[in-house]
Amino acid sequence: MINHPVGRSAQPGPDAPAPPPAAELRPTAPRTAGRGGAVRAGGAIPLALPARPARILVLLAAFVCAACGLVYELELVALGGYLLGDSVTQTSVVLSVMVFAMGVGSLLAKGLTRRPATSFAVVEYALSLTGGLSALALYCGWAWLRQPHATLVALIAATVLIGLLIGAEIPLLMTLIQRIRRQHAGRAVADLFAADYVGALIGGLAFPFVLLPAFGQAAGALLTGAVNAVAGSVVVLWLFRAEPAPRTRLLLWAGCGLVLAVLALAAACTGAIERAARHALYGGPIRFAAQSRYQEIVLAGGPAGPVATTPVQRVPQPLELFLDGRLAVCGPDEYLDHEALVHPALAAGPSGRVLVLGGDGLALREVLRHRAVQSVLVVERDPELPALGRRDAAYGALVEHAWDDPRVRLVTAEPMGWLLRAGGAQFDVIVSDLDDRAAHGKYRSREFYGLVARRLAPGGRLAVRGGAPDGALWSAEAGLGAVGLDAVPYQGGAPAVEHCGRAGSAPAYLLAGRTAPALALAPDAPAPRSLTVAALRGTASRLSARRPSPTPPPHSLIGP
Repeated sequence: MINHPVGRSAQPGPDAPAPPPAAELRPTAPRTAGRGGAVRAGGAIPLALPARPARILVLLAAFVCAACGLVYELELVALGGYLLGDSVTQTSVVLSVMVFAMGVGSLLAKGLTRRPATSFAVVEYALSLTGGLSALALYCGWAWLRQPHATLVALIAATVLIGLLIGAEIPLLMTLIQRIRRQHAGRAVADLFAADYVGALIGGLAFPFVLLPAFGQAAGALLTGAVNAVAGSVVVLWLFRAEPAPRTRLLLWAGCGLVLAVLALAAACTGAIERAARHALYGGPIRFAAQSRYQEIVLAGGPAGPVATTPVQRVPQPLELFLDGRLAVCGPDEYLDHEALVHPALAAGPSGRVLVLGGDGLALREVLRHRAVQSVLVVERDPELPALGRRDAAYGALVEHAWDDPRVRLVTAEPMGWLLRAGGAQFDVIVSDLDDRAAHGKYRSREFYGLVARRLAPGGRLAVRGGAPDGALWSAEAGLGAVGLDAVPYQGGAPAVEHCGRAGSAPAYLLAGRTAPALALAPDAPAPRSLTVAALRGTASRLSARRPSPTPPPHSLIGP
């Protein structure tokens, strides 16, 4: 500490030497920490390394912590979309609440800078537990409690807590850097934020390309939490080990071991917890479950394998396919949907070249029933979904091993992106078997219809889902009309109430072409189980009579 005489400060004379620049100032000689681990005024914390490698190690810790923090953030965003749907809303809520909480955490960290190393260790341990366990805890609560509003509240609470802890990291790391070697604040901030932002880049890329496909949501978050805890321990328990008092240092060692033990125990139990949660959520035996880069795929129910117990008469569970928790396929009555989507399109003209957008295999199965079909190109973004028919015998039987047909070729790509960049090949029939609910209207937008219309050969037809016969159906019809296609709305067979909880009116479909196609059934395929020409045309007449005036505007990617 520099002492000045009492009274007016002396002014330097004209011949007095200039004071040294602030960057050339050196910390005073290390002093022993005072009682309770506090560093005496004017002293410096003894380090395990010289100043330059010590700064590099702290910046490396900032890099690792930033990567872990962004993984937690992306994990909450993805989890909100999986569990609650409407990923745009969940993304907005998580990001905005996270940034706000980080700002509050930075303010609260001002009270922790007196013992920055000890405080940093406590913050990292709390962050490791909260972020590491968040995915597993939220998933289990959602599966067993089945209260969407409670899940939303829990998601926001986890976001706030993680944001507070992430926000406290930067002030503490800045204090530690300045404790190593005092330097200009702007340079210190530049170094720290460079490490922070580069770490965020690595974490953001590691989440979708490494952690999610290799470990899944829960195990990936637990692994991130363990890395986070180790990074904090290296900085505090080795580099700045002179700051905490011996008793505090012992408690920090114990805390690190406890955090890693809890995360390891959770990782060991993750498989059993997920199986129990999926059973509670989906019911019946879980035949297959996987977390791909794009979605969670769960196949449940279906015929059971041989069991070496006393035979009991049981009602067989329907084979059900869930994608991110949404029921996508229900074995007993799925044919109602796919027959209505496919067969009218292949009966209204040439059908030699067919494009199927979406790859669960069921629309493909109906296409291959037609002998006039010469080639089928299937575009599906998730390779795990087409592979399901080969991995599971029951699902392979349901799709009638359609992927083994020599007429079929699979392209792994996002359908809209593929349409945008693909060559000029044209098709007689295009069947869009895409789940528009998971894409927030992308696959019923005028932009999507415009890209599809460019791939239609002369006389070609496009079959799309219209959903419930309400405003969405007429908005989709308007979108087709906006790109020069004339669409005919119709409905298929009514869904079976007793299967998969599907009650109510049948969904609507749209068959479109350059001129309005005629609703018919082709003679080159077995007669559908749920369709007749008279019924198709009757539903078309009834829906046309219900068309509102004026019709809703077409949906756009940047519109409502």
